Order: sequence, then C-alpha cells, then structure tokens
Amino acid sequence: MSAPASRPAPLPVPEDIAALDPAVWPASARRDDRGVLQLGGVEATELAARYGTPLYVLDETEVREHARRTVAAFRTAAARHGALARVYYAGKAFLSTEVVRWVTAEGMSVDVCSGGELEIALAAGMEPAHIGFHGNNKSVRELERAVEVGVGTVVLDSVIELERLAAIVQRHGYTQDVLLRVRSGVHAETHEFLATAHEDQKFGVAMEDAPAVVARIREIDGLRFLGLHCHIGSQIFGVAGFAESASRLVDLHAELLEGGPVPLLNLGGGFGIAYTSADDPTPIEELAAGIAGAVAQECEVRGIRVPELAVEPGRTIVGQAGVTLYEVGTVKPVQLEGGEGTRVYVSVDGGMSDNARPALYGAEYSVALASRESDDDPVLVRVVGKHCESGDIVVDRGHLPADIAPGDLVAVPATGAYCFSLASNYNYVTRPAVVAVADGASRVIVRGETLADLLSRDAGIPSEGI
Repeated sequence: MSAPASRPAPLPVPEDIAALDPAVWPASARRDDRGVLQLGGVEATELAARYGTPLYVLDETEVREHARRTVAAFRTAAARHGALARVYYAGKAFLSTEVVRWVTAEGMSVDVCSGGELEIALAAGMEPAHIGFHGNNKSVRELERAVEVGVGTVVLDSVIELERLAAIVQRHGYTQDVLLRVRSGVHAETHEFLATAHEDQKFGVAMEDAPAVVARIREIDGLRFLGLHCHIGSQIFGVAGFAESASRLVDLHAELLEGGPVPLLNLGGGFGIAYTSADDPTPIEELAAGIAGAVAQECEVRGIRVPELAVEPGRTIVGQAGVTLYEVGTVKPVQLEGGEGTRVYVSVDGGMSDNARPALYGAEYSVALASRESDDDPVLVRVVGKHCESGDIVVDRGHLPADIAPGDLVAVPATGAYCFSLASNYNYVTRPAVVAVADGASRVIVRGETLADLLSRDAGIPSEGI
C-alpha cells in the first residue's frame, strides 16, 4: 500500500554513509584517508578554517566543463539540421565577474535580467553584443543603459516596454535588436512558482497578441525584430515540454515570416539537475538533440527553414559545481508524530539566509559529513538553520552518522545555483563568501559580508562608530 499523499515516501537508508553520488557532487569531490571531503583538491576543513562558515564553494573546473559541454551539445544538434545555435548563460542562477569570465571563455553569451546584473557582466569585460537583457519590468534607466552600451538583444516583455524602448532609440538615434517573449501555454511539470509559460502569470504576451505586437515593432525605426522567446519553467526533466512549446512557437514563427525575416528562435532554459540521488535529470546532449529535432520537424512540416536557435541554461552550468559548508551547532533528537521513531535536528550556522530554496519551493537537498570519517550507523536528520522561522530548513530529509556533533562540518551539494543569488540578511546574518577551487588552490571570488558592512547601511549609526 502506498504512503498517504500528505507524507513523503520513506527515505532509503544509504548503504555507505560516506559515499558521494557523482550525479550530485562535483567530479572533483572525494574523501581523503581521514574521511575529510575534498573539493577541487582542497580539504573542506582547510576552506572552513581559512574563510569561515557558512561558505559557498564553487568548483571552477566543473563550471567550465558544463559550459563547454552545453555549447558543444547545442551547436552539434543545430548543425544536424543546417542551423546555428547560440547558448546564453542565465546569470540569475549565479553571477559574479569571475563566473562571467569562465563561461564566456567556453563560448557562452550571458543573459541578464536587471541593471545590476548588466553591470556585473560589463565589469567582467563582457562584450555587450553577446549580452541578452530580460525582465518583465525594465526601467527607462535600465533600457537606456542597455542601448547605450550596445547590448546585443533586449527581450521585450510587454507593449508598454516596447513603447518605452521605442522612445529611447528614437531619442538617441540608436538601433536595437529585440526579441518578443511569448507565453506558449505549455505548463512545465515543476513547482507552480517555477512554471513561467502558462497564461496567468507576469511574463510575456499571449500568443494570439504576438502578431500585432510584432507588427508594431516592425513599424518603429531603430528597432530590429529578431524573433520569439519563450521560457516554460525551471528544473525540468525530459524533452516533452520543450517539444510541445517548440511546436506552438514554430507555428507562430511561420506566420510572422509572412511579414518579414525572423532569424532567431529562443526556447529559454530551465533544464533540471540532480539535487538528491532520487533525481534523474536528462543529459544535456539528449536535451539538445530533442529540442533541435523538435524545431526542425515542425519547420519541415511547414516548409520553412530552421532558424538560428538559442537557449539559456543557468542551473545546469553552476548548480552541481557548488557546495555549501556549514559548522554544526546544536544537535537535538525529536520524536516523530505517531511514535514513528526519532529524527535528529542538526542546526548549522547558516540557513534560509544563504539557501532560500527549501522555504520558497520545498526544494530538497542532500547532506554529508565533511570534516572526518565515522563508523557510526546513519540516522535520519533534518538540517536546519539559525533563523527565527520553523521553515528555516536546509535539508528536510537526509542521513548523517549517529555521532554527528557540535563542531563538525557538513556539506550540502548542488548549491551553485540560486543560493547565492537569493541570499539575504534575514535576522541580520551576514551573507557568506564565495570561494573558487581548482587544482588544489582556492581563492575568494565574492567577498563575504562583515557586521561592519551591515552596520554601515544603518543611517542612525554615526560613521565613526562603525
């Protein structure tokens, strides 16, 4: 008999509590002969001692490999159908100047969705022509800056934004390439807050309204219409949703060709990764082949040429490359409801301020002891943070050795995407540093905050008192 819908299935007890699943951890993750976790050839204990905890650790080699593999997969898949492909890194997943340099060196363009993200990309030395600018409410100031620096494409999200941009290019005499974001109506099988193409949400314009909007774009001197953009959601496994969205988009694409060229079709991103051993993400080569094949098939049916294809992966580039280190504080056994056993609550020195995803989406993560070996049996744990919220959960269900104790280091893998980006100062907790590891060396790529940083923003504190 299956478990009640209100309760998750029992979590299997791992055969080897020290094992590191290669689907979840960076390829460089391993344990030394003392059981200490190593990342990029650097011991977790060394990282914690040098930089403190919580600490975001990002494996540079892993990021570069995922970027390189993704670019190759989509270019190869598109070439099979006589088309080109451009691959944007979705900066919202994690953005710093170093990450921009890594991914662009491996052939990626960069997608930003705010003025701040744009400035980070520019500060990294990014060629503006290889930047795409998203966002459902880009301000006049943000649009003026994008046009001024020569951003490659602006993704228009509404008629109001279209007119806002038209006024800017006409006032300054610029020419700007644009895409139009549309809602294909395909609802990805993911969390409601991660699905972005169904009708009742804030992004894009309805498919039936797109021809009129494109006609208006084509009327405006200074705007050059490149094509359509659609993003169906995030953390998606399989090709089916993308194939269905492609079918609808190509239908609209063919209609728009009657009024002029439509050289590009951007199918967005949202490709899923493994956060736990239960996840089974689709290999990027399979995704690329399926997406390009679906577009090509729809184009063949309509007798039109396959356009240049664009995609925007973020999570699949940096997610698996990231590991967060925490120090254990309080360890507390708690009786489960109904007398069904005991769960050990392991409190760490971070929480929802450095990883908001479990609270936002019910996201699940894995956890491992990082600072030593243990021969004790696994126990069911819930890793929680230090914030004043009962929903301050880092790992809802996991296993750690029964001798887990204050002062131990634990590591949570697959935290490279949307953890740093969503970090906050809730309860006036400082945001952690980001450290890159590679070839046995480590370095800070984003400085951690100090209490002085927090106090410096409070206008009620005299500057000499900080």
